[in-house]
Amino acid sequence: MTSEKLFGSRGCVVGPLNGAGIGSREVLTSRPNLLAEPEAASASGLYDPGRHTGGASPLSVGADALLERRTAIKHTYAALDLGTNNCRLLIARAAPTSGGQDGFRVIDSFSRIVRLGEGMSRTGELSEAAIDRTLSALEICRAKMQVRGVTRARLIATEACRSARNSGEFLARVRAETGLELEIVDQETEACLAAAGSASLVDAAAENALLFDIGSGSSEIVWLDRGTGPGRQRAGSAAIEERISYWASLKVGVVTLAEEFGGIEVPGWTFEAMVDYVEQELENFVSMVRAEPRCRHFHLLGTSGTVTTIAGVFLGLDRYDRRRVDGLWMSRNEVDYTVAALRRMSYVERVANGCIGQARADLVLAGCAILEAIRRVFPAERVRIADRGLRDGMLIKLMSEDGTAE
Repeated sequence: MTSEKLFGSRGCVVGPLNGAGIGSREVLTSRPNLLAEPEAASASGLYDPGRHTGGASPLSVGADALLERRTAIKHTYAALDLGTNNCRLLIARAAPTSGGQDGFRVIDSFSRIVRLGEGMSRTGELSEAAIDRTLSALEICRAKMQVRGVTRARLIATEACRSARNSGEFLARVRAETGLELEIVDQETEACLAAAGSASLVDAAAENALLFDIGSGSSEIVWLDRGTGPGRQRAGSAAIEERISYWASLKVGVVTLAEEFGGIEVPGWTFEAMVDYVEQELENFVSMVRAEPRCRHFHLLGTSGTVTTIAGVFLGLDRYDRRRVDGLWMSRNEVDYTVAALRRMSYVERVANGCIGQARADLVLAGCAILEAIRRVFPAERVRIADRGLRDGMLIKLMSEDGTAE
């Protein structure tokens, strides 16, 4: 893989660390005070006041300088996930596992619903309005990375950009207008990153578990085994690759399903039609894992806005609280009860719920239908809720490559 520039032509040389083809990037900069030292910020490649006049020039870094920088810099990491519905950013530094989530401490974050894939199931293209919303969110992400002095980053785009006919033009516009270099990842990489970010929540007593990530344009599903060796419960990239036995990426998510079947008024027959549709999408994966034994501790592990919303509603939260949701165990009956409660709500009631809101009110029942299909073909007595996923997986992988993961 050839070297690429993460922040466009900003004088910031980047490239893959290990040639593994996963696409991790290194930002070879020092960490200036980007607010107090604008000239240093420009040199860092994260900010260029002359970017619209072509004033930036590349910064060459040789192999010796690269080694020196990598050993000298205590990195600040960023992970950006641009999906069909959301634009999400985490900025973190390495920390002992006991003092942070999976070996890192989050110092800043951002999440905005941009609906990049809105209408794409009909047109096959990203709309101008969706692109404008997304560019606005990406500008905020770039500013946050600048202020926090990010030195290592991975910025990915998923299903909407994988599928859109005009994704190349969109990425070029992102590069020109924000300086950010997005990487479109394939389905296998997306599944692996979701697993890496969430696998530490698998019950240590379980021989296997089913992890699923209900996305907006696609949904990833992974069969996890315990793995071998003393580090099997670590979520580092090597450990997670050993634990993934099977994976699949379904071409269905909450946005695509809601656009196909409707999301505002969802009568019982519509909900069952959505469930049936997803069950058909799952058939190939079910066939692959049919012979796999399921231990008595087998459980589901869900990471998505759908399952975190269900958890928040189950807990009766007035406003969503990640600290109470992430890692929550729910029984089969508790999930049944909460999904039934959501299905009884009117659209207005869903909008008024503090854990749903207007931005998700037309999507949450489509997510419940995907969850119901998974639960029907993989019955389990317990589901664990993860408010973590792709961004966490990216951070864990970057830190593991640097040897900074604790």
